[in-house]
Amino acid sequence: MTVAENADAERATLLRYVERFALVLRESGMQPMPARVFAYALADDADRYTAAELADGLQVSPAAISGAVRQLVQIGFLVREREPGTRSDLYVLDDAHLWARFVTAELQALQRFQEIVASGIELFGTDRPGGRRLAETREFLAFLREVLADAVARWPEERERRRLG
Repeated sequence: MTVAENADAERATLLRYVERFALVLRESGMQPMPARVFAYALADDADRYTAAELADGLQVSPAAISGAVRQLVQIGFLVREREPGTRSDLYVLDDAHLWARFVTAELQALQRFQEIVASGIELFGTDRPGGRRLAETREFLAFLREVLADAVARWPEERERRRLG
């Protein structure tokens, strides 16, 4: 196999993986193009991209990339930078504590769920089946928030242990 053929095979493998990973992200609620861009930036070896490079890498139009990177910047998965003297924005995967930041954002969403469930309990009480289900939901959400918050707090030490292990 020539160097070019090997590079093409590696690229095809990367793109197949990106599509599989993006599908899982989509099933979890992420929009299709941000899911593809995120999966690509996470799995590819480069550490920064222009929108044109992302479009070329994913074999999509630059217009498709625009909204995706905007959404990924808003949620903190990508950071927008600009090199002095250039006219193109660069998008960098902000991988420092990426998953801890992601779970922390999810903790905030769980807090909102817990609050709305608590307001339902106030309205309906716990003497009815619906109120009992809401109370169970509130307790589960509280437990889940505690476990996830503990995991985020412990992660730096655990990450180091796993690297050394």
